[in-house]
Amino acid sequence: MDKEKLIQQIMRECEKDGEPVTKEEAAEMAEMEIKAGNIKRYEKSATPRKAAAKERKVDENKKLLLMNCKTLCEGLGAKTLTIKTETEITFLFKGEEYSLKLIKHRPKKND
Repeated sequence: MDKEKLIQQIMRECEKDGEPVTKEEAAEMAEMEIKAGNIKRYEKSATPRKAAAKERKVDENKKLLLMNCKTLCEGLGAKTLTIKTETEITFLFKGEEYSLKLIKHRPKKND
């Protein structure tokens, strides 16, 4: 679309909106629109990205602690229901269901 046609289109659109503009204002808007047409737009694509498969390292210390907790609970008469990968153990004790969650904290930063 050439600049003159764009100026006329902008003037018509503004007049429809109830905000008439002068030819100079429309020319300025048309110039900005032409310049903006050359700018690359970074938009999200319609196709979803594939999640990168990250290999998780097994924390042997957490696994050992959780297995010891399991042994302790079973020694107290609890029935182990589920064990999530070295994070959580769910068990049944005297008819009640309990969960223990093991969290390893990051080392504190020395400020």
